[in-house]
Amino acid sequence: MADKDDAGIAEDEVGGDGGAPKKAGGIAALLPGLLKWIAIGLGSIILIVTVVVVTVNIMGNNKPQATGIPVSQEYSRKKEVLDWYSSLDQIRTKTSDNNPASVVVQVSLGYKKDDKQASTEISQRLIEIKSFLRQYFSERTKEELKPQNEDILRQQIRDRINDDILSDSKIRNVQFTTLDVVEQ
Repeated sequence: MADKDDAGIAEDEVGGDGGAPKKAGGIAALLPGLLKWIAIGLGSIILIVTVVVVTVNIMGNNKPQATGIPVSQEYSRKKEVLDWYSSLDQIRTKTSDNNPASVVVQVSLGYKKDDKQASTEISQRLIEIKSFLRQYFSERTKEELKPQNEDILRQQIRDRINDDILSDSKIRNVQFTTLDVVEQ
């Protein structure tokens, strides 16, 4: 009988189901496992994002920085903004042809923006500039004063004024507000 009592005590300790322990039921049993897998997933995402960001930064530092596309000079020419001295009176003279034509010209002189020294020097040498312009146009022929030659005329006038008349400043451009050549 002692054997039966020992067997009964053993069954009661084990739980009576033949050796399987009792399980808690429902969501409470799933919660620790679910939280474990959510933590593993979040950790994986954080690790992957960190690796990607570090890799992109390392790869990006090896590339040269794009500063701009080089542009040829024909597209990048910007005209300089100038101040204009346009107080020169009209100059009237005759060409040097055998049958002279009358020339009426009004000239404006362009100098560097906000260059007070150039404006002052042009004003101080106004008589010399007018005299030079009268002489310059009287030495030209009707053919030299044609509209297709205006660029050459402007360049010659600018160079001669800068070299022969002005000393402390330079003019940058010459424009004709009037250039009439009238044959008689």
